[in-house]
Amino acid sequence: MTMEATRYDNGSISYPGHPRGPDGAEPVETIDLSEYTAEVVTWTTSTATPPGVREPNHLAIVEFDIEGESVRAIVQLTTGDVETGDEVRPVYEEELREPGAGIREPESQDWDGYRFEPI
Repeated sequence: MTMEATRYDNGSISYPGHPRGPDGAEPVETIDLSEYTAEVVTWTTSTATPPGVREPNHLAIVEFDIEGESVRAIVQLTTGDVETGDEVRPVYEEELREPGAGIREPESQDWDGYRFEPI
């Protein structure tokens, strides 16, 4: 599984990607963010989570530096033992939430993705 960001012809990067970038820029390539580390910009812990999401749920805004361009993402963390400025890396998880919880049919969703752990 990849964590795809999009680079546009003006050099900017967006995650998630969009059909058009800033000022109508055209997409020129995708970048797999799961191959990079990121820095924690800020983080929080949620104790009131949606059905099927582990509690507590540690969340962060992280910033990737991709060849001089920055791109931010909201991510789940593997632990609440982080600080602003920590370097984190993505770790693949088969289930980010319990497929049987909630109102959606489990077969209608992808449940895998990435959590980020401190390095």
